[in-house]
Amino acid sequence: MNITLTPEQQQWLEAEVAAGHFPSIEEAVRVAVADLKAISTEDLSWAKPYVDRALESVARGEVITLEEHKARMEARLASLKD
Repeated sequence: MNITLTPEQQQWLEAEVAAGHFPSIEEAVRVAVADLKAISTEDLSWAKPYVDRALESVARGEVITLEEHKARMEARLASLKD
C-alpha cells in the first residue's frame, strides 16, 4: 500500500522517529491507526476503565458540587493574579 502524506506530516513522522519515539515511520503509522481504531465513536470500550475509576471515586464520596468547584477555581485564579 502506498500512502501520500503532506510534507508537514512526513516531517513530523521523521522527527518522531529521529527522537526515538518510534523505530520507523511504518511503526508510527501502525500506532496511529491502532489509536484511531481504539477511539472510534462506535466502540467506546477503551473508556470503560476511566468510567469505572470515576464511579469508584463517587462511591467513596470523592466528589464536590459544581459550586465548590467554581469557588476553588475562582480562588486559584485570584491567587495567580497576586
